[in-house]
Amino acid sequence: MNRDAMPPLADTALLQAEGLGLVLGGRRVVDQVALALAPGQWAALVGPNGAGKSSLLSLLAGLKPPDAGRVLLDGRPLADWPARARGQRLAWLSQQGEAEGELAGADVVGLGRLPHQGLFGAPSADDVAAVQAAMTETASAGFAQRRLGALSGGERQRVLLARALAVRSPVLLLDEPTTHLDAPHQRALVRSLVQRARAGCAVLAVLHDLNLALAADRLLVLHQGRLVADGPPADAAVRQRLVAVFDDTFSIEGLATPQGHRWVAVPAL
Repeated sequence: MNRDAMPPLADTALLQAEGLGLVLGGRRVVDQVALALAPGQWAALVGPNGAGKSSLLSLLAGLKPPDAGRVLLDGRPLADWPARARGQRLAWLSQQGEAEGELAGADVVGLGRLPHQGLFGAPSADDVAAVQAAMTETASAGFAQRRLGALSGGERQRVLLARALAVRSPVLLLDEPTTHLDAPHQRALVRSLVQRARAGCAVLAVLHDLNLALAADRLLVLHQGRLVADGPPADAAVRQRLVAVFDDTFSIEGLATPQGHRWVAVPAL
């Protein structure tokens, strides 16, 4: 994929937002946001604290009804989708990662297969394979029989990531997926996101680590509820806007590596 390409056209989108708005506590936290997420691309949603990133992601996931605008999944209003069908097409990881602490790791990951097997259905061979593959991908297979409440923060996060990946949905929305992860597991997660995108998924992740975000195909920069930049990290205007919303507390420099060119955020002195 050409990472210098423009954002996808709406008619190729798996998930699309049109004029999204949301008011919380008398404050407009999402303000007229329009975007389209295409297959084969992973995007990072970035912005200062309080920019509205989690609120926007919750609207895209259908967890909150917007005060304005709408979300389309496969060209169909998200609100019109039956819950089970929507759950098969769209997977979500929340910032808090809530799950019952007494469940074993494999059972938590198995919850990601409920949209496929139904609430009272027995796991199929495909369900079992999806759970095992997701736990292997997140290096959490060793926690299969351990209670979620007995795991460390990083171990728990890897299990919850596996639950989202086990859905095997074409749209993947992740809110701060690197929370509690050490550097090796953060890099492993980014590799997983790349692989999912290259396999045809549309991936959007809220990220606070700007160096991880700069590895994405596309940056969505949110500021005071508005989408102020949208494009690849190679776009100078996108990089300039990203620096500006963080009050010029860093610069973004190009770096040549054996793996190719990359962009890095360098703190201002």
